[in-house]
Amino acid sequence: MNAPASVGAALEGPAVRFEGVGLRYGAARILEGIDLRAEPGRIHAIVGPNGGGKSSLLRCLMGQAPFSGTIALDWPAAPGRIGYVPQVVEFDRNLPLTVTDFLICFMARRPAFLRPRAAVRDRIALLLDRVGLAGKARRRMGDLSGGERQRVLLAQALDDGHGREPDLMVLDEPMAALDAVGAQVFETILNGLRDRGATLIWVEHDLAAVRRLADRVSAIDGQLLFQGAPQAELTPDRVLALFSHRRAQP
Repeated sequence: MNAPASVGAALEGPAVRFEGVGLRYGAARILEGIDLRAEPGRIHAIVGPNGGGKSSLLRCLMGQAPFSGTIALDWPAAPGRIGYVPQVVEFDRNLPLTVTDFLICFMARRPAFLRPRAAVRDRIALLLDRVGLAGKARRRMGDLSGGERQRVLLAQALDDGHGREPDLMVLDEPMAALDAVGAQVFETILNGLRDRGATLIWVEHDLAAVRRLADRVSAIDGQLLFQGAPQAELTPDRVLALFSHRRAQP
C-alpha cells in the first residue's frame, strides 16, 4: 500500500485535449468544434458570456454530458486524482449537516453516520485551516455564507482523506461568492497547485483575476473565439467583442 502523499509532494498532471468537441440538446447547439489543450503545471482559464457553454464544456470533461468529438487526458504515468469544484451545491439548508459531515461524505471510507476516525478529523481540521475556515468544522452548512460554502467545496476537492491532492483540478466559477479574504485563499491554493505540476482548468467571469493568474485563456461562446496568453488576448476591444458576440442560431 502506498504511503499518503504530503501536502508538499510533487504532482503529475495530465495534458487535457479537446478536439472538435460538440454538444447538442435536441435541436439546440450548445458547443461546436471546440479545440483546446490544457498543459500540466499551467492554469488554463475559460471565459465567455453567460450561456456560452463554459460550464457545459466542463460537464463534457467530467463525463456528465454526451458530447461529440474527443476529450483525452494524457497522463505522464498512471492516472492520478481529479478534483472538481462546482459553482454551487444545492441542499436543504435546514438539514443538521455540519461542515465535518459534508467533508466526510467525500473523504471517509465508512458510513457517514459513524463517528469519523481521528485521522480523518485531523485531515478535515488541516483542510479547513488551509482554506481559512479553522474552527468551522462543527458549523452547519446552512449557516455558512455563500463564500464560506465555496471554500468548503474547495476543501473537499483538495484532499481525498489520505493526503492526496488533485493532479487535475477542474473549477467552475469558484470565485463568484468569495470575499477578498476568500479570493486570496483561492489564489494561493491555485498558484501552489500549479507550481507543483497540477493541471488546472478554470471557468471564470472575473477577467482581472484571469489576467493575474492564468497562463492561457480560451474564450468560447458556443464555439472557440480566441485563445492565447491572457495579457495579449484580453484586450479591451477583444473583451467588448466577446461579451457583445451573438451566437448564430442552429
